[in-house]
Amino acid sequence: MKLATYYPNEFIASKLEDLSYELDNYIDYVREMNNAFSNLKGLGDLSKTLVKTNIHKTWGLVYLLVKLSLILLVATATVERAFSSMKFIKNDFRNRIGDDFLNDCLVCFIEDEVFESVSNDAIIDRFQNMTTRRVQLK
Repeated sequence: MKLATYYPNEFIASKLEDLSYELDNYIDYVREMNNAFSNLKGLGDLSKTLVKTNIHKTWGLVYLLVKLSLILLVATATVERAFSSMKFIKNDFRNRIGDDFLNDCLVCFIEDEVFESVSNDAIIDRFQNMTTRRVQLK
C-alpha cells in the first residue's frame, strides 16, 4: 500500500481504498490456489503467472502495482545513469550550458549505440543549426 502512494497519478485516493480491499481479497485467493503461485521466484514470475492464468484482469490494481514495481528498478537505474553521465558533459569548462543543450548532449552521450550509425558531422551540424552560437562547433 505504501508503494502505491508513491504513484499519485495511477492511485488516486479512491483507487487506494479499492487497492486495499483488492489486496486483501487477492491474498486470500492466492492462498487458496496453492499450485499456480507456490514456486514463484520474484515479481517477474508473479507478473507472468498473473497473465498466464488470466487473473491480471480480475486483479487489475494488484497487477498495476506489480508492473510499477518492475519498472521502478529500470527507471531508477536510468536516472542514475543520466546523472552519472552529466558529470562528463557538464564540467568546469561547460558550466554555463543551457538545459535544452545539456539534455540534447546527454541523449547523444547516453544513447551512444544509436548514434554510432550517424556521422559526427551530421550531429555537429544539427547542434549548430539549433541556435545561434558565439563560435562555430566545427
